[in-house]
Amino acid sequence: MLPAKKSLLPAKSAGSGSLFQSERSIGNVFAFILFLSPVPTFHRIRKSRSVERFSAAPYLAALLNCMLWTVYGLPPVHPHSTLVLTINGSGTAIEIVYVFLFLAFSTGRRRRLVASLLAMEIIFVGAVAGLVIGLEPDRHHRELIVGVLCVFCCTLMYAAPLSVMKTVIQSKSVEYMPLFLSLACFFNGSSWTAYALIRFDLFITIPNVLGVLLSIAQLVLHVMYYKSTQRQVEARKQTAQIDLSEIERGDVAAVSSTTDLSN
Repeated sequence: MLPAKKSLLPAKSAGSGSLFQSERSIGNVFAFILFLSPVPTFHRIRKSRSVERFSAAPYLAALLNCMLWTVYGLPPVHPHSTLVLTINGSGTAIEIVYVFLFLAFSTGRRRRLVASLLAMEIIFVGAVAGLVIGLEPDRHHRELIVGVLCVFCCTLMYAAPLSVMKTVIQSKSVEYMPLFLSLACFFNGSSWTAYALIRFDLFITIPNVLGVLLSIAQLVLHVMYYKSTQRQVEARKQTAQIDLSEIERGDVAAVSSTTDLSN
């Protein structure tokens, strides 16, 4: 998640400084809300013991984003970034839990793919940290290299739901695109966009404006396909009830047949 970086320029006024601090605090709050927004989804996955048609892409992208911002906040890269480390360290831990839950309740090729992507992410971030910190002597260059990678991965995180949006349009159902996650992305992106405009920081503005636009697109899909989603869910419930009734009738018939034979 985007860190609340310390401004390199003096505050223009007490009012603008206060606004800057407020936006930074709000951004941090929405960052944690975004991290926790998939909890209902994974409660459903754990309860059903299946990932169903949920995608692992948003969680893998968020994990890569958090790990890289954690590297960015390390003292050799960007000193005095305790807030960056705490926010993104927490985000890394939370996203790892999500990915491991996804692995636990997925099977076959899907599980192997997620495990491979997770391994590649860990190797990539480890290589970036080792090479940049170990081989680049200039701290400002280290900050620039990792910062650019962070912006790219933040954009990737916001773009990850595109595959889910395609499924939504094809199936006319938003069941596997959680509303809470879409709302959290919208408010998080909006708060960090406001923060970036106050700071005139293009690197923070670009991925978060994209995040806001993609989140709006997701919310529009929720409005468009809400009723059709409810109809599909209700139809599945009715089908399940009919199947259960047929099973119960079959069990009763089997018991009756056994009783007749014994007589």
